[in-house]
Amino acid sequence: MLESAYPVVGRGCMLELGLKTLVAYLLGSLNGSLVLGKVFGGPDVRTVGSGNAGGTNALRARGKWFALGVMVIDVGKGWVAAVLVPALATEAVVPTLAPQWLAVACAGAAVVGHCYPVWFGFGGGKGAATAIGALAGLAPGLLIPGLGAWFVVAVFTGFVGLSTMIAFGLLPLVVLATGATTRPALFTFLVLLAAFIVYTHRGNITRMLRHEENRMTGLMLFHRAR
Repeated sequence: MLESAYPVVGRGCMLELGLKTLVAYLLGSLNGSLVLGKVFGGPDVRTVGSGNAGGTNALRARGKWFALGVMVIDVGKGWVAAVLVPALATEAVVPTLAPQWLAVACAGAAVVGHCYPVWFGFGGGKGAATAIGALAGLAPGLLIPGLGAWFVVAVFTGFVGLSTMIAFGLLPLVVLATGATTRPALFTFLVLLAAFIVYTHRGNITRMLRHEENRMTGLMLFHRAR
């Protein structure tokens, strides 16, 4: 059965949408690097390295095990927001919104929460890890072309930010090529997500244009030590 092109809108649906996206946003605001920093102590990752509270800066600033914990939290909350939060029982109180649209709304709210966490003064990461978790819940098959594109760009350039922007920019094209009309909610989400990821990486774009962007040389296939 084809997914409805537009979500059902009504007072009950809007209440459900508002409540569940709020829960997803608050969940997304549990930024992995900042939560683990509070638990284990040490410097706030936003005060070292690139100043970003995401996994890449956590790796540079606090090491691989800290960064692994950050990724587990950030990816995990994206999956929970896309899969479990929309399924929270509210049917006894309000009608259920079209499930595909509710899922992408909750996924998007979690990504926004990660980037602008209310618990940490609205200073968070760039959203990539949480978006990956959301994709794992919404359309896990898209992880293959997305991660493939990320890997190819990363090994040739060493630019993590560029790899991330290209990978997320590719995903709407993949859905478009495979029938966007049958999955309008997912396609809309991916277009908005790609634009948002570019926005959160605007600093990376500026640094690349100025030839000031750091490379992850360990990822590069043809890197030559100087």
